[in-house]
Amino acid sequence: MVKNEWRNLGNAQLICKLKALTVPLRKWHKDNFGDMDRRLGMFEEEILRLDNLVSDGSYDGTTEARRKALVSFCEKWYVRNELHWKQMSRSQHANNMDKNTRYFHNIASARRRNNKIDALMVHGRLVGNQTRIKVAIRGFYKDLYHQDYALKIGFRDGLVRQIDGAEAEALEVMPSVEKIREAV
Repeated sequence: MVKNEWRNLGNAQLICKLKALTVPLRKWHKDNFGDMDRRLGMFEEEILRLDNLVSDGSYDGTTEARRKALVSFCEKWYVRNELHWKQMSRSQHANNMDKNTRYFHNIASARRRNNKIDALMVHGRLVGNQTRIKVAIRGFYKDLYHQDYALKIGFRDGLVRQIDGAEAEALEVMPSVEKIREAV
């Protein structure tokens, strides 16, 4: 759709082409995503109707397949609806579209409050200073991922005794039934 509209405008300037796309894009959006609440309501009513049919005793494979498909559609539309409102809350032009922006402001404020660390327990003391909190967090992760130098010692350094042939054979012998019973 965008490609066709773009070609129909010919050699017009970019700004004019973008402005001309607003009407077809708005129509496309309304056709595909318009009135999400009504669509969700229709899906939920149909699922309820199918559940009532099953509870009345008329049940077959097509009813189950139809219900699964409706539940899947319903889940997709719930996600779309959630994304729509999330985008609306983040968009700058939401102020111009809706004079009552308290809802969107509350969402942004709640997110800021939830992500903020007001106080932190450091070495048994409660720290409220933001600078000290940042230093404590940075120090914690530096200590967590700090690696001390470890001396690497292998078998050839003489710390582990090499076993002889008789000991090696004793390790490969199958245990007796009595030893298995003892271990169990």
